[in-house]
Amino acid sequence: MKGPGSVFVCQSCGAQSRKWLGRCSDCGEWNSLVEERAPAAHARSDARPALSGGGARLYADIESSDADRLSTGVSELDRVLGGGLMPGSLVLLGGEPGIGKSTLLLQAAARVAEAGQRVLYCSGEESPHQVRARGERLGVSGPPLYLLAETCVERVLEEVTRLSPGLVIIDSIQTMFSSRLESAPGTIGQIREAATQLLFVAKGRNLPILLVGHVTKEGSLAGPKVLEHIVDTVLYFEGDRHHAHRVVRAVKNRFGAVAELGVFRMTASGLEAVPNASQLFLSERKADVPGSAVLCSLEGSRPILVEVQALVGTGAYGNAQRVTNGIDRQRLSLLLTVLEKRVGLHLTGEDVFLNVPGGILVNEPAADLAVVAAVASSMRSQPVLPGVAVFGEVGLAGEIRGVTQAGLRVSEAAQMGFTRCVMPVSNRATDVVSRGCELRGVSTVAEALEQVFT
Repeated sequence: MKGPGSVFVCQSCGAQSRKWLGRCSDCGEWNSLVEERAPAAHARSDARPALSGGGARLYADIESSDADRLSTGVSELDRVLGGGLMPGSLVLLGGEPGIGKSTLLLQAAARVAEAGQRVLYCSGEESPHQVRARGERLGVSGPPLYLLAETCVERVLEEVTRLSPGLVIIDSIQTMFSSRLESAPGTIGQIREAATQLLFVAKGRNLPILLVGHVTKEGSLAGPKVLEHIVDTVLYFEGDRHHAHRVVRAVKNRFGAVAELGVFRMTASGLEAVPNASQLFLSERKADVPGSAVLCSLEGSRPILVEVQALVGTGAYGNAQRVTNGIDRQRLSLLLTVLEKRVGLHLTGEDVFLNVPGGILVNEPAADLAVVAAVASSMRSQPVLPGVAVFGEVGLAGEIRGVTQAGLRVSEAAQMGFTRCVMPVSNRATDVVSRGCELRGVSTVAEALEQVFT
């Protein structure tokens, strides 16, 4: 029964209801409404400080700011952030439990502190002794790094005022609560309130703040979607716990490129940056095996060579299987139909298994040609020619469409020792420097398969 002065709030979209509902009427999520006490009228009467002093000003009278970014000391993290932390920015880092979020941020905090900046690391999930034990394992000695075990956001802000740090890390935002609200920590109201207070402090003091966020079982950030709108940058920490490497991907960045990628290797002493990701993903590839093709992919502004593996076999259970790892399954079904209709490969009753080794996710259209080449190679039991790399989007008519940043892809392939690059003819017509790599422009899937096999 609903108590006095209470409302039911959806934990997925933030919609409110005066009574409990099994399904949210706004977003359709089941069992997501949680009872929360409605804030009193005087709880919001205190005016928040303005993000910038004074009232409205004319656009032409505002001076542009070229503030220096704060380097985290971790090269791959700086790459994803666009060159470092922008002063006054609010950054959200999300990932699955145990993926290495706290490890990465503790390493970054220690290196920023070693560079002379005062850093406040606030943990709502671990005691200072536990954080210290993890820091000793990572080789953190004695920089000006302050540890605080606190979950009340007002007390955290008091410490920020007392210490005046150059960087604040909150681990995690889901454990924070505000004394202004009576709801439990982790609810949508508390997360929104804590993030908003931290936002005003970051903008008002020109202080970069890093937030750790939990993810749901679907892989999205837990809490209200408004949390991602409040922050300036949203980073996702991805990786398979059975692989040693991890990937940090930017899905929102107001101060840098979106979809930028940083690659790390998990070791006993922490996370190590991997400057040459192509060498990491191709280190164990066998070039003389059918069903293997090399893709020149692009993540943000970073070209990466990855292997695409396919295995085609006769279906034994009636319905053919379509199993993918690292590439969208629906995209594979589309490309298999194109191969059957436009090239003549009979794949209707064949089981097709597709894999991108290393656990990396490839979701750009330029991967189509690599998938087609790998499937055709396995179907024909004919290896792709050694030294061949491919990229290009495949249309439903069997045409090969152009993709972006062809020059960067060709340059990375040539740097890794590939001698031929099969690419869309529209990209070949542009001023792409070969850099010692033979460029073959193709306009159809049939032409592309001819170039990768002969």
